[in-house]
Amino acid sequence: MAASLTTVVMKPLLGKLTKLLGDEYKKLTGVRKQAAFLRDELSAMQALLEKMELMDKLDPSAKNWRDHVREMSYDMENCIDDFMHEIDGADAKTGFVKKMAKRLRRLGRRHQIANRIEELKVLAVEANARRERYKIDDCVSSSPGVVAVDPRMSAMYREASGLVGIDGPREELVSLLMDSPKQLKVVSIVGFGGLGKTTLAKQVYDRIGGQFDRKAFVSVSQRPDVKSLLVGLQRKLGMKESFHAHELQEIVDCVREYLKHKRYFILVDDLWDQQAWDIISCAFPENSNGSRVVVTTRIDEVGLWACHSDRANIYRMKQLEEQDSRRLFVNRVFGPGNVCPPQFKEISDEILKKCGGLPLAIITIASLVASHEPRTLREWECIKNSLGSKFATKPTLEEMRGILNLSYMHLPVRLRPCFLYLGMYPEDSEIMRDDLVRQWIAEGLIYNSHKVDLENVAKSYFNELINKSLILPGRTKYGEIISCRVHDMLVDLILSKSTEDNFISVAYNSEDMARLHSCEYKVRRLSLQSSVGGATSEVLASSMSQVRSYAWFNESKYTLHLSQFKYLRVFFLKFPKQWGTIVDLTAIGHLFLLRYLKVYALYSKVVLPTEIQGLVHLETLELVSWSAQSIPSDISCLTNLFHLKLPNGIELPVGIQNMKSVRTLSCLGLAESSLEDIKGLSHLTDLKELDLRLSLGWYKCLTLECADALVSSIGMLRDLKHLILHFRIESNGLNNLLDKLHDPPPFLEVLELPRLSRLPRWIGELCCLRILSLDLLQLTSFDVRVLGELPSLAKADFRGFYVSQEKVVISTGLFPVLEDVTFWSNEQNVTAYLSLEAGSMPKLQRLTLGFNSRNWTGISQVGMQCLPCLQEIEVSHFSDLPSSRCLDNLRANVESAFKSAASVHPRHPSVSFK
Repeated sequence: MAASLTTVVMKPLLGKLTKLLGDEYKKLTGVRKQAAFLRDELSAMQALLEKMELMDKLDPSAKNWRDHVREMSYDMENCIDDFMHEIDGADAKTGFVKKMAKRLRRLGRRHQIANRIEELKVLAVEANARRERYKIDDCVSSSPGVVAVDPRMSAMYREASGLVGIDGPREELVSLLMDSPKQLKVVSIVGFGGLGKTTLAKQVYDRIGGQFDRKAFVSVSQRPDVKSLLVGLQRKLGMKESFHAHELQEIVDCVREYLKHKRYFILVDDLWDQQAWDIISCAFPENSNGSRVVVTTRIDEVGLWACHSDRANIYRMKQLEEQDSRRLFVNRVFGPGNVCPPQFKEISDEILKKCGGLPLAIITIASLVASHEPRTLREWECIKNSLGSKFATKPTLEEMRGILNLSYMHLPVRLRPCFLYLGMYPEDSEIMRDDLVRQWIAEGLIYNSHKVDLENVAKSYFNELINKSLILPGRTKYGEIISCRVHDMLVDLILSKSTEDNFISVAYNSEDMARLHSCEYKVRRLSLQSSVGGATSEVLASSMSQVRSYAWFNESKYTLHLSQFKYLRVFFLKFPKQWGTIVDLTAIGHLFLLRYLKVYALYSKVVLPTEIQGLVHLETLELVSWSAQSIPSDISCLTNLFHLKLPNGIELPVGIQNMKSVRTLSCLGLAESSLEDIKGLSHLTDLKELDLRLSLGWYKCLTLECADALVSSIGMLRDLKHLILHFRIESNGLNNLLDKLHDPPPFLEVLELPRLSRLPRWIGELCCLRILSLDLLQLTSFDVRVLGELPSLAKADFRGFYVSQEKVVISTGLFPVLEDVTFWSNEQNVTAYLSLEAGSMPKLQRLTLGFNSRNWTGISQVGMQCLPCLQEIEVSHFSDLPSSRCLDNLRANVESAFKSAASVHPRHPSVSFK
């Protein structure tokens, strides 16, 4: 059964009613009879609900009935959960007297629940009666539907650099920015939503960013948290962490002082009001170094205000010309370089006219059209007719929303709740894929009848949403997209749909909380995206007891009342930089339905309960904090835990050998872990990802005995795919210990190892290895030959090494599939010792070089010109020269040398410097 907006709650409810009919509950005759009746009644409604999910518009009476059934189903499931918890929660170890007393108390509670089930039974009967009375089935069957998207659709998402029609605007904007004035210059890009302002700005940013000392890209959005935004700006500028600047003015002063003598380029994306700009712009000092700031906005007045009312510095985005619109559409539907077949030319032109030259509209509709296989004129006619009758030579906001809504209505019903769940995150935020898919699973939005791993199914859903251009790909790691963003116009669509279907409720302030408190429907999923405190705290605690997902972002003085959230499945808290806050999680032990818990609060003190074994359904537990207390002593009793990330300084759990369900494990307190628990890792045979490190900022070492036990345990983990180790041991015997790993995990794809004097002997056996990061004492031609013969290696980092006086030669045929490589020496200019032969690294696209430029003498003949696919060179150089003038001259010489080398390369790769 597909997981749609209504059936997403119906499916688990029917499953639990079926469970009540099993042998486990056969003594509960009365309850079983009621459960059977409820299951039959709800099953009768199920098929009709699925038909409704495929319809664009519903008759008001049909919509009212659907909404009533949805809310009723939520309440029914809560009741069944209570009942099962009461029955299954008996403590087998309780003494006879206590057990009898508990049973007697439970008897009254069971009667209460049985009465409640009887009430729900009446509601179900009434719902089916209303269905017949108002002829809901006739309303549904007489309404036209839309064609669902084929789930096998494989339209590839193309990078922004391939966007048709961007070349001319990009060159115009570069010219406007790079003219002669040395004073700070602010340029505003103004245009309608969906015109591609951010795409254009990012293209310019990538094109000229390497010419500046510092650069940063920050998103503002409609409701900005300016303090968090500026903290993020500090990080992107490469500023050292400040433990003293807590207040907004202090942060502004720190950024301003840091940039005072630098040539900087800042891209401020999606600015909505003058007040936010007045604060942000204070961090950008006026100087005569040729610094530049680019602002994107939909609002003319804001753009004019940002560039000091200088109309010469306003760049107005235009709609795509007809020819560019057609090329963009054809590239998306039929692939780059192809042409539109004659039979589709007329109708494609009609579809394009309704998109009005807006890239977002064209891309969205093209992705929708591309998903229909085989392509037929009838399908295209259906899509064209759904766009309305008017030609959008200058589309209105409502028409643009209609285009995006069409793509939503063509989503398979299984993807709709997953797409809407993105509304839990603030606008312009980066959404991590693993967080999202695990939240989907915890909420029951992913369903699979073929017993395939649910996380793989969820990741495929994530990829489908990218293919359909409904989410934008973000960062890439290990060759996979690991994050995404959502266009602000699609955020509007998501929140509108979520309100309509009571799927997600978002609160930005106390007024929003008061509104939610008085809503017609109970709040089922809550995203708190700003500070809410005071009297509202009690309102929140008393009126949100039905919440299933609770996400809390940004700083707040609100006190958690987790004990009130009885039916919570997902809890996600993110306080990026709130100092001195205590995050009290002692009440989570009572949340018996909790499946996902992640707390990201680096500077807050996280307080956990002493016992946690009541969370029998918990699948994900991630705690990211530098000041967490010890974890509950009984955490090893969580038999359904798949993903465990422990906070800084917390050792491996006692009894970890019992946690056989764990698939991913991250521990930043390896040195504090006992020998017995390190040995216990060998029992986690389902483990796929293992990340073990010493506590951040601590200088402890791992004992030889513990290190030996760790290596032995790793050898037992035959399904391991990711292995990350960062630690020191008491002597220099780590290489000898690693060499004891005669038979390494055969499917390793990612490997990061601590500082070594030489390569482990077994590393050449890793045929599946794709990503490698090594901190080597010395790099030799022999090492390079061994690693260069790995058949799957796509990304490699070699750091910290020094090389002998002989050149390290990378011979012809080595590293056949390598796309990204880093050579970083803390001592030497690596370019003086590396030599690339023709035919080596034939697929390399990105080359990063890091070195001490103290004794810089220029680039030797490294052989970069022999890299046929090279697109990007990044140079990170540092020096301990005392004179700032010497450093400036040195930097100029280094940058000039690499720019000259890039200019003679056949592909003219881009060059950036750090």
